[in-house]
Amino acid sequence: MTELERIVQNIADNHSAEKSELVRILADDSINDFLFKTADAVRKKYVGDEVHLRGLIEFSNICKCSCKYCGLRKDNLNTNRYRMDVEEILFLAKKAKEYNYRTIVLQSGEDSFFSKDKMCKIIEGIKKMDFAITLSIGEKSFEEYEAYKSAGADRYLLRIETTDKNLYEKLHPKMSFENRKRCLFDLKKLGYETGTGCLVGLPGQTLDSLAGDILFFKELGADMIGLGPFIPNPETPLKNEKTGNLSLSIKVMALTRLLLPDINIPATTAMETLHPEGRILALQSGANVVMPNVTCEDCKQKYEIYPGKAGLNNTPEEYKKVITEKIKAIGRTISTGYGFHKKMF
Repeated sequence: MTELERIVQNIADNHSAEKSELVRILADDSINDFLFKTADAVRKKYVGDEVHLRGLIEFSNICKCSCKYCGLRKDNLNTNRYRMDVEEILFLAKKAKEYNYRTIVLQSGEDSFFSKDKMCKIIEGIKKMDFAITLSIGEKSFEEYEAYKSAGADRYLLRIETTDKNLYEKLHPKMSFENRKRCLFDLKKLGYETGTGCLVGLPGQTLDSLAGDILFFKELGADMIGLGPFIPNPETPLKNEKTGNLSLSIKVMALTRLLLPDINIPATTAMETLHPEGRILALQSGANVVMPNVTCEDCKQKYEIYPGKAGLNNTPEEYKKVITEKIKAIGRTISTGYGFHKKMF
């Protein structure tokens, strides 16, 4: 066993690491296979072989923010905007029930049209269908988060994207890094299963900042981490930047599994966008969640954070069949439960 392999094994055994150790592992591809196999073993030990399928509804692509990497940014005048009404969202949730999904993920741009009362009505309607509910709708006040929780929301995903404060504020005009962190710690305080994550390969990002991201996930005590490679959108200021590296993204994910062994980690769509088997590679390197899209065809095409998103040409029924077959082919099973975080630490 090499020195780096011993470091990886020590992180797997103790679920802690020094930043310098993480940087060394991220910088060296010679032990990738060992890292991925170790993360897979930790995943198997702590969360088992079940893969949780969560039905994703992208209910609005309208956004008040100007994040430089995102195709939904308000400054993008070349996208077709849409906003579902309550009945459309509930209809899609009913369809997800037919696919036997146990969790609904409600995702949108930061669309101010959806007031606290509107969101609570949607949450209450979906909760009556016996779903766990994950929200991914951006930065809100403590009072709004509290109301959503009371209405029945169980989880909240708010990616930090980068813990490098200067880079964060450069990429998020008129937004505050401290407010982003405030939101995440408010969510933890309110008892949400709290998810965050980062983009890997952002222009100006360093391995040191990626290591800092992983340690932040640990500091937060995250229940879920979603991350993936940066994919430039031609309608954003970063259109000419280099696409993020899939292998590095999976390394960040694998190290996150070693430090947070019992959490939920999605194999994200961005990984499959860069490689046809990207999601399966992620599932074999520490991931245990997949979020199939149940959004209607027209809206799904318009929810273009980045171009060429995997699965756009599959119906929800087709994608469920394909991903189920792939999951079974690697010896994993589809969960029939809600997939809540079972804390062991």
